[in-house]
Amino acid sequence: MNKALLLALFLLFCAAAAVQGQGFEVLPLQDSYRGQIGEIVKVPVRFKNTTDKTITLIIRKAGGELGSTQRAFFCFDNNCLDQKIEDYIVKVDPGQTLNTFQVALDAGLAAGESSVQYVVFNRAQPGQLLEFTLNYTVEEKAEKANIYDSRFITLHDVYPNPVSDNATVVYKILNDRVKAQLRLHNLLGNVVADYDLSPQETQLRLRVDDLSEGIYFYTLYLEGESVVTRKLIIKK
Repeated sequence: MNKALLLALFLLFCAAAAVQGQGFEVLPLQDSYRGQIGEIVKVPVRFKNTTDKTITLIIRKAGGELGSTQRAFFCFDNNCLDQKIEDYIVKVDPGQTLNTFQVALDAGLAAGESSVQYVVFNRAQPGQLLEFTLNYTVEEKAEKANIYDSRFITLHDVYPNPVSDNATVVYKILNDRVKAQLRLHNLLGNVVADYDLSPQETQLRLRVDDLSEGIYFYTLYLEGESVVTRKLIIKK
């Protein structure tokens, strides 16, 4: 047997030994995960302890490509942690498969492709690690039915929602003699913006970049009377 073949067999043996020496494994993940703008996309990540001893795993964010309004964070038993936490520590009993851990992505305010990279290692043996990448496809929200429909006006929901700077309302006034307004107010009921809906237009832009982050409501008024109210979330 020549030296090159011996070297190849030796390297193959070392690689196999290294994989077996991990003491844990990440069970199979999908190639990609899908979500819509404004959603929280949660992905279960299962770790299996292949040893006869309890091990402590550290899961760490290692990079990725995220949009400016997207955030990645950890969840356990559906309780999600602050996005600023970069490491998560969990114990896995001998032979156990951990099924309650999740990583999550705040899909943000724009459609597109994103990815987050993670590294997992045994705290007792930091050199034994595994890496994996989660890929996400964020899509526009499917068009919704009218939130208000009458012989005077039809009104669609605001999009995007949540919003960071500008949102759009699509509408159609069917009777140009009716006076229609859209008012934006905060949780205390204070009006923070007031818009007239022109019969000559079919879209209205809501500027919210000067408003603080939080929950607001917008209300459609016809001839001064409120007819429908919906929630609007502003995220910075």
